Amino acid sequence: MATDTDKKKQPGIAILIVEILILAFLVYYTIMAMLAPVIKRDALETEFGFIQDDKKENNRDFTTDSAYLSLLKQKSYLESRVIMANTDSIYLTISLPDSTVNLEISGVSVHTAPIKHYELSRIIKKGNEYVISSFLSRPFTIQKDYSSIPKEPLMIKMAPKDTSEYQPDIIPDTADFEPVNYIMEMDNGIRLFIYQDENKLNPGDHFHRITFDFRYRLAAFIETLRSVLVFKVPDYHPYIKIRLPRSDAKIIYRAMPKNGQVALFR
Repeated sequence: MATDTDKKKQPGIAILIVEILILAFLVYYTIMAMLAPVIKRDALETEFGFIQDDKKENNRDFTTDSAYLSLLKQKSYLESRVIMANTDSIYLTISLPDSTVNLEISGVSVHTAPIKHYELSRIIKKGNEYVISSFLSRPFTIQKDYSSIPKEPLMIKMAPKDTSEYQPDIIPDTADFEPVNYIMEMDNGIRLFIYQDENKLNPGDHFHRITFDFRYRLAAFIETLRSVLVFKVPDYHPYIKIRLPRSDAKIIYRAMPKNGQVALFR
């Protein structure tokens, strides 16, 4: 027969076991999450890394030459723009050195927006320069997007009984006063976050961005958790975060086609 002391110990042991299991899972989850960018980096280096052919003469490794890497960066950006210009569709170019985002058609800029602030993931900012430049030599295509505003403004018109009763009854575009924030998921794994530059006089803009970002992060966390639970390293998505004036952010979002393309020059 179990004594009173044994009965008191049992709940304590059960709690301890649960705590150990939770701690073990947190450690496991952290390790899997830390492995994700490493695996992404290795995959990029395997696909876009420099391959030296010793059989060829003068086949030097220029991947540490700063002048060569600077030219390669420009060449990669131009290659992306040429590919997009041949599509006869509107596309987006992001030039971080110029702090501009441009809507272009066939190589001609039709709208330019100033970048107020930007942030790049470490793998793009600090990764192997040759690898990242080669990676960015191809434009990335939008697969999905999540936005705080509709792609097309809602316009409701009431049909009149006859021409004498005609009066346009239109619900205005709500994005004229609502914050403009959206996220574009690219086919190469990059996530492009575009947020409106917040109005300091309107604290609601800041709160809206936080809640919008939190909802997206929560969905991403659930996706990561599903991978971890089946013992799979989650996918890592390099990111580009940009802040633009609200009017420009809205124009760009609505001008971009469903599967529009983007090029980055950093």
